[in-house]
Amino acid sequence: MPPWNSAKAKVQLRLSVQRLRISQQKKEAQAKSSRRDIALLLEKGKIESARVKVEAIINEDIHVELLELLELYCELLIARFGLLDQNTREPDPGISEGVCSIIFAAQRTEVKEMHVLRDILMHKYGREFSAATMENRNQCVSERVIKKLVIETPSPELVDAYLGEIAKAYGVKWTPPSSQSQDNHGGEGGVKEPGSKVLEAPLPAYTQEVEITQAPKLPDLPPTEGDDEKSKSSGVKSKGTDSPSEGPPEDDFAALTRRFQALKKR
Repeated sequence: MPPWNSAKAKVQLRLSVQRLRISQQKKEAQAKSSRRDIALLLEKGKIESARVKVEAIINEDIHVELLELLELYCELLIARFGLLDQNTREPDPGISEGVCSIIFAAQRTEVKEMHVLRDILMHKYGREFSAATMENRNQCVSERVIKKLVIETPSPELVDAYLGEIAKAYGVKWTPPSSQSQDNHGGEGGVKEPGSKVLEAPLPAYTQEVEITQAPKLPDLPPTEGDDEKSKSSGVKSKGTDSPSEGPPEDDFAALTRRFQALKKR
């Protein structure tokens, strides 16, 4: 591994952001197709097959949220690159969670640029720090990142919630088994409306029943010169609501904080 190179590190951070976004877009497109297939299964009354496919979608949605978190951490390191570029053996508290989370989780993604970035960070901070981070002995890895790396079977309630939302979005009348007695629909796996058609419509955002801890802490730091230009040139996308035209423009740190909070509410 060559010595620390600031320019190459910044380029690798930007490449990682781009690749993470592309990966998210591909997975979201695949999920949309899978949801349409699940709606067709519900319409045909093949409930068990639909439940199996929904479990895969739930796990993919959680993985997409992991990619989104890592993207935000990469953008945080870009915004606070001066702290990353310091000649220290441990990261500054302002970037520690981002550095640790990337080292801990990058290998669990399919994004090769993240693997390279992980190697760069491990080389910069040394073997001892990297080994401790991979085992999270220093407790610096985000709890949210750790939870999204846990592989487990989704609860029946969450599966039913997904199936219910898919049925609503695609115009299929289906009721979770737990609600059948109250609705007097009867029949196994709910009832679909005669002659109902699967609509070609995107699904609304789901309310995930996954426990989420507080958003990563972003210590207040004075903005550096050229932050606004960096934000424009890096092509940072906005995942929150548009801000009003009045008032001062939002700086990089405020934008990242808002996006962390938006992700927390999912």
